[in-house]
Amino acid sequence: MLETRLVQVRGQVQGIGYREACVRQAQAAGVTGWVRNRMDGSVEVMLQGSPEQLADMCVWLSEGMSAALVETLEVTEMQPPFARFDSFEPLPTL
Repeated sequence: MLETRLVQVRGQVQGIGYREACVRQAQAAGVTGWVRNRMDGSVEVMLQGSPEQLADMCVWLSEGMSAALVETLEVTEMQPPFARFDSFEPLPTL
């Protein structure tokens, strides 16, 4: 079953390679979607995959990078219909 979640990661997560590490982790996990920095200092991540893949990615987003100091993780489950992603890519800052 394919699910899509929008995740807002707040804390010290910019300027430390968090987006690049997120891309590598998502690609290794077989998750599709995108990641981008936000002007408010947060990182926004769109994840698409199985419930298990998304749960694992949310754990990684919260705890997987030792240089990151994640304060909050806001997860919004997107309701169908939603676009299908073919890969996981970094996007420009919004």
